[in-house]
Amino acid sequence: LERTTLGQAQPGQPVNLERALRVSDRLGGHLVTGHVDGVGVLKRRGMATRYLELEIGVPPKLGRYLVEKGSVAVDGISLTVNRCGPDWFGLALIPHTIERTALAVKGVGTRVNIECDILGKYVERLLEARYGNLPGAAPGGVTEELLNKHGYLP
Repeated sequence: LERTTLGQAQPGQPVNLERALRVSDRLGGHLVTGHVDGVGVLKRRGMATRYLELEIGVPPKLGRYLVEKGSVAVDGISLTVNRCGPDWFGLALIPHTIERTALAVKGVGTRVNIECDILGKYVERLLEARYGNLPGAAPGGVTEELLNKHGYLP
């Protein structure tokens, strides 16, 4: 429960539920496992012309797995990251998502469950196993210097 908002859930509070993907099903979206990595806080929300903009603050240990146009699950809803920084990311919710999920009713300050893309976590883990940590490296040990040194960057 330390990694989720479940401990603060109230009776009658809307939640998002989706059926699990079967191995034989067509994959038409992001890979989401349903395992919460941590909690974020809704920092900003505002309507744009045709979408709802949300900005969510996250701990840097989660922020390192977020990239623009990458995937993230917020309260179990698989979404595309629109913008991001070391400790935040932005979303642009289309009308369909607004109408069919509980995100539209979340106010600023609301805590939300975050699941980062599993692929980034696997890549980091494999690079750590192969190259280890550099002195002064961020937790996780994968740095731009390490990637450049071993030929992963141009």
